[in-house]
Amino acid sequence: MTTTTRTFTARPLTPGALAELRAVDDAGRPTAAFTDDEGGAPLRCCLRHSTPGERIALVSYAPLRRRAAETGTDPGAYDEQGPVFVHADPCPGPDRDGGALPFTNAHRTVRRYSAEGRILGGRLVADPSPEAFERALREAFDDPAVALVHVRAVEYGCYLYEVTREVTGG
Repeated sequence: MTTTTRTFTARPLTPGALAELRAVDDAGRPTAAFTDDEGGAPLRCCLRHSTPGERIALVSYAPLRRRAAETGTDPGAYDEQGPVFVHADPCPGPDRDGGALPFTNAHRTVRRYSAEGRILGGRLVADPSPEAFERALREAFDDPAVALVHVRAVEYGCYLYEVTREVTGG
């Protein structure tokens, strides 16, 4: 008998997208780097919070538009852009410490999308525990029409990261 185990991986912004965003963001504005004096900004390049003194930038990012360009799809009216923090210069990316999902310390929205980039629903994750996020992602991917999920901040709706389904046999 074969069993299937689902695992979920938070995906940071790609190196190609980061290189472009560090020059001009998805709203067409030149990127302006600054020194983060306080720390705590959720960085989408390495999926951790910034520390005081790091050079970062706040850029406009359009995740579904970028995905559509790669896949030949059209997200239509769901093509939104919003602010994200990134390191101003290249960084090593996420530290994969056992696959823990980042930024699960607050209420989040898990927004489901089809392969074409259309919203299929969403769910508030009010319990800021890793187990609650795992349950919300399992529930999302139980629907075979769901190709990807965006985890977003509740307060501002900001994109935090994308999760795609990964299936491994066992």
